[in-house]
Amino acid sequence: MEEFSVLIGGIAGDGINEAGQTAARLMSRQGYRIFMYYDYPSLIRGGHNFSIVRASSERIGACRDEVDLLIALNQDTLDRHASRLKEDSIIIYDADKVKDKVPGERSCAIPVTEILKEEQALPVMKNSCILGAFCRSTGIGWPVMEEVLRKHIPKGTELNLKVARRGYDAASEFCRIDKLAGSPEPIASGNQAISLGLIRAGLEAYVAYPMTPSSSILDSMAHWAEEFGLKVLHPESEIAVILMAEGFAYAGLRSAVGTSGGGFCLMTEALSLAGMAEIPLVIVMAQRTGPSTGLPTYTAQGDLNFVINAGQGEFPRLVVAPGDAEDAYLWSAAALNLAWRYQVPAFILSDKIVSESLYSLPSDLVAKAEPPAAPLLWDGQGIYHRYRHSGNGVSPLAYPPQRGQVIKVDSYGHDAAGITTEEAQITREMSEKRRLKALSLAAELQGYETVALFGKEEGKTCLLFWGSNKGVCKEVAERRGLRAAQMLVLWPFPEKRMREALQGVERLIAVECNCTGQMAALCRQHGIDADDLILKYDGRPFSPKDLELELERRGA
Repeated sequence: MEEFSVLIGGIAGDGINEAGQTAARLMSRQGYRIFMYYDYPSLIRGGHNFSIVRASSERIGACRDEVDLLIALNQDTLDRHASRLKEDSIIIYDADKVKDKVPGERSCAIPVTEILKEEQALPVMKNSCILGAFCRSTGIGWPVMEEVLRKHIPKGTELNLKVARRGYDAASEFCRIDKLAGSPEPIASGNQAISLGLIRAGLEAYVAYPMTPSSSILDSMAHWAEEFGLKVLHPESEIAVILMAEGFAYAGLRSAVGTSGGGFCLMTEALSLAGMAEIPLVIVMAQRTGPSTGLPTYTAQGDLNFVINAGQGEFPRLVVAPGDAEDAYLWSAAALNLAWRYQVPAFILSDKIVSESLYSLPSDLVAKAEPPAAPLLWDGQGIYHRYRHSGNGVSPLAYPPQRGQVIKVDSYGHDAAGITTEEAQITREMSEKRRLKALSLAAELQGYETVALFGKEEGKTCLLFWGSNKGVCKEVAERRGLRAAQMLVLWPFPEKRMREALQGVERLIAVECNCTGQMAALCRQHGIDADDLILKYDGRPFSPKDLELELERRGA
């Protein structure tokens, strides 16, 4: 079997996300590459939650609409997802929650509530029971299930195993997800990959106020704080978050913050402070549907213009947009190093899909990421001037305390020493200094893969995309013989690399999850015009079928 998709659905409180992760781990143990999408409303309990786990022999980053197996913990799941079923799809359902018996030779009713009652197990253990049935139905051996539960469920392990075995024994085998020749790969969400990438590049402090879909970064950082010597703080507001992080940076600690659009709105004044004071800082901006509160748990790519233009006045910044967990790991490390090398704010512009989905990661990924790179430091000679002019606009850093020195940072117009001034010539010189930093940063980025190519290298039709559309565009381009170009760095705009990547393209189609084509508009400002736009803005990601239907409609 080359590919298999399973959907698990129930209500908030049923542990659907954890159930999906367990199914992903089970298939990963069989050597498959994994992508898992988690769909949930902004409710503590109730509503409809579901996870789709797609397992493939090839690396993937999108889910198909159809599923091979549907696991229904309630009737609502069956009703909502009936259209995803194929003729040979398997259905496993909780016989105590689904009111109507599901017909067909490939359905399996598991008396979950009855089993939990007999074993005196907690309601949350229903997932272990139903996933035991999943293993038996797909020919995954019991030892694999036992290994996964023992590793990932440290509390109540024996009772979970007992309940899972009851589900396993109650089911029948319908197909076999046999073990592939390849070795299992680690699985991580995009937010976990962002966290590990920042840590890889020497992160020392993480500050955040929880806001979906960035919140799990705070959880990961807190979990790993002791192991990596991190300072992890949750202040009272987003304003406090960014000011505290800038304080850490002033004192010499590499710091990062995490938020989404609404939280970042509150950070913009302090962002300008970082620009004027030349304070290095990483901001993880995980997009969700807006404006305002919008759809708190759904995806969008609507904040590109906001992030590139946020703040008053003009100052350099870096904006990177990872397309999956692998990109997130590599570019988070690069963003932290570049922020400190050029003393600028750097954005990791993620979205709900990248941040919260699960991906298989190459086992050799750690070696590919940038280790901590030392910034330009003051040599200790003479009187320290924080904003001393240099050939590339970057001034040597010094951190307090320094004997006999005053280390000033200033949000006002200032001179090289950091003394406030409103003199016209000094104001002009300092503006030019910051501009020189931007040019130096752009020049260094020429050595990075700021635009990645996939699909047919000489294809005349090209899909242009950014962020989480990587998985779907890459897959569709490869299947249809198209070229696909991914913008990994959005600012400074990689014009030279873009023109090289698009050489020979006769038709350029921009694919985005917003309703105005923000990436396409950015490209147009630099003389690169998309011939067509394929836009999706309902909070849900593109599926391969979505994109292919749109391409067929446009004759591409």
